Amino acid sequence: MCPQRIFGLAIVALVTFGGRVAAYTNQWAVHVEGGPEVAQEVAREHGFQYLDKIVDDWYHMVHSSVVKRSAEPHLGVHQRLMEDRRVRRAEQQRVKSRTKRDLIIKRGPSNLKIVLNDEMWPQMWYLNRGKGLDMNVQEAWAEGITGRGIVVTILDDGLEKNHPDLYKNYDPQASYDVNNHDEDPMPRYDVLDSNRHGTRCAGEVAATANNSMCAVGVAFGAGVGGVKMLDGDVTDAVEARSLSLNPQHIDIYSASWGPDDDGKTVDGPGELATRAFIEGITKGRNGKGSIFVWASGNGGRDHDNCNCDGYTNSIWTLSISSATENGQVPWYSEACSSTLATTYSSGSSGEKQVVTTDLHHLCTSSHTGTSASAPLAAGICALALEANKELTWRDMQHIVVRTAKPANLKAMDWVTNGVGRNVSHSFGYGLMDAAAMVRVARKWRTVPEQHKCEVSAPHMGRPIPPKSQLTLELHVKECSDVNFLEHVQAKVSLLASRRGDLQIQLTSPQGTRSVLLAKRPHDVSKAGFNQWPFMSVHTWGERPHGTWKLEIHNEGRYQDTLKEFKLIFYGTETSLEFDDDLDQDKLLPPVNHQDVGQDNTAIGVRQNIVHTERDPWTGSQQVERVSHPEVQRPTTENQTSGCSSIDPGSRRCLECKLNWYYYEGNCVYECPAKTYGVSDETKAVCSNCHYSCLTCSGPSNTECTSCHEDAEISTNLNESVCVLREVSWTMQSTLWYYRMTILFSVNAAIFLVLTIYAAAKWYLRKRNTLMYRYNKVSFSSNWDAHKDIDRLQENAYVSDSE
Repeated sequence: MCPQRIFGLAIVALVTFGGRVAAYTNQWAVHVEGGPEVAQEVAREHGFQYLDKIVDDWYHMVHSSVVKRSAEPHLGVHQRLMEDRRVRRAEQQRVKSRTKRDLIIKRGPSNLKIVLNDEMWPQMWYLNRGKGLDMNVQEAWAEGITGRGIVVTILDDGLEKNHPDLYKNYDPQASYDVNNHDEDPMPRYDVLDSNRHGTRCAGEVAATANNSMCAVGVAFGAGVGGVKMLDGDVTDAVEARSLSLNPQHIDIYSASWGPDDDGKTVDGPGELATRAFIEGITKGRNGKGSIFVWASGNGGRDHDNCNCDGYTNSIWTLSISSATENGQVPWYSEACSSTLATTYSSGSSGEKQVVTTDLHHLCTSSHTGTSASAPLAAGICALALEANKELTWRDMQHIVVRTAKPANLKAMDWVTNGVGRNVSHSFGYGLMDAAAMVRVARKWRTVPEQHKCEVSAPHMGRPIPPKSQLTLELHVKECSDVNFLEHVQAKVSLLASRRGDLQIQLTSPQGTRSVLLAKRPHDVSKAGFNQWPFMSVHTWGERPHGTWKLEIHNEGRYQDTLKEFKLIFYGTETSLEFDDDLDQDKLLPPVNHQDVGQDNTAIGVRQNIVHTERDPWTGSQQVERVSHPEVQRPTTENQTSGCSSIDPGSRRCLECKLNWYYYEGNCVYECPAKTYGVSDETKAVCSNCHYSCLTCSGPSNTECTSCHEDAEISTNLNESVCVLREVSWTMQSTLWYYRMTILFSVNAAIFLVLTIYAAAKWYLRKRNTLMYRYNKVSFSSNWDAHKDIDRLQENAYVSDSE
């Protein structure tokens, strides 16, 4: 390959999904066959320092003569390495932006009854409230299950292994410092305690019980380790090395970090990290599969969507969201269809937070965010694993789906899927229940083998006009060996002028509707999506056969284009068979969790199942239609299909069914523009937005989500209002005039001071001149007088002499 082409490819590689320039490091991941000895020989010959094996035949190396960070790759070193016949591939590592998913908020007091002698036990509300308001951990402990024999590692910024509440459960075989390539995971201390995150997460899992100090871990009998990998440059190699640490010893990997939760990033694991995931689930735990627990993300305030995070969006991870102490959706929570379940965490400033270990051998009651949720889930999984060490990674996900409890969790989007399970984009299948998981795990039989089926939509390159939607119907007649679904991926490639204007929804043949992508106002990228695997767990247990419907809404001003679309089904050929006391898959009554005060803006629109009469399946591959919702009028059937009672005379709806909204005599499952959904225990209606909003999440002018064509969103002090463009221009002009007035006044004041200074200087100069002349005249007069006196004295002297 010519140098010009290499350079051109390198420049292209500099640009990431978000359009930012990636920094190249002095580290390489090198694919060498023949084992570590051959890799070490390659490293020596090319001036590298051999660090460690990453995964498979990939090795981690660092070159001391290459700068640690550069905007451009080092083509010379890379090309010489690639010319070595022993090197199959090599990648110079680039820095990835990874964010810890905790928050900093003050907490309120607690007055709970003490049960254990750990000093902070009374404040551990999420473990000891009872009455269905905690995660039912104490019942599992009462059955003698504490996580004994299970090993959990925390992938984070280090672990204070000598903490008095952790050292008894510390496992050195589950620990490593990937940033500095040594065995010691101790965090680097600084004045801000910026590396406290891993120690806090570890305490949630395995803080020692009944030792009269700090807190107690969910699995206080488990071993816990720490992988220090966030205190330095995070690259694909660093992530892969962390995810593949000692997979025959470590059972559960807990990660409370991910790509930036800024509402505009689309990022996920690189090639090496993906290999580590695959090796973990296929070879880890002697073939039963490593269990990866992941925090779903804290981008709720920025309208982020966790389906744009390739870690939580993965079928290999158990994605965990948060609920506040009152069962609400936290302000930071991201809603998406890949979230499997929920544990408790922090809420607003008046709600309690999570208690755990902290740096400097201390304790804290202010651990927050989905960072606090994932370790709690990892601890609960450890309890289930102790009850049955033969559980596979897929068994664990099945058990979570079957036992999670929707009760007491309030969200506007709870629905019942095609097999009777309640599911939500904010909470997944509900709150994890430790005791229920332990009981099910004891009787569990391994799920049948997982199969995969891909169905592609032909004839792509479909335009998506502005302010419109493209609907594709994909008919699935046969799907080899997949009859009962687990995960469903919609792999999408499309071109977009503004990626954040897109919304994507997928509806299963049983009518379960998954929001694969909600509108992201901050995402202005033109990169679109390139075979991005949007994932849903909402159809778990359903059959894949029938008509699937993909809807892509383009809320922007320019035409977008769908290049490719295919569905990937993961599941089993046969169903799971269990005893009656174990089978919790039977139809459940739908849960009505409507709360007027609940903010559902993170979901974008209210999602409910719509059971409509479908034409018999025709066997065709695809049906496409482009619709313009703003000009369509609902038919009489659509107007009345959600009604529970109708006026026979006018055919107007008097009352709506559950999960439908009443609007102008009709029942709709989505409130139209200029309205928003509000409900109480008896009814749900579409209420008018503030007149300045086109769409909104509430009645106030600070709850606009989009504006009319003559206005634009203006954000100030975390509030967004619609401001007329002319008014905005006037405000800008007024601001300019104000600034120019201040500048003119300052200049005038300076000019006045300079004028006074010049006048004063002139006056002093003039005065000095006059004084000089006066003094000169006076001096002359005095001089003449002295001369006269001298003359008189001389004359007197002469007279005396005579």
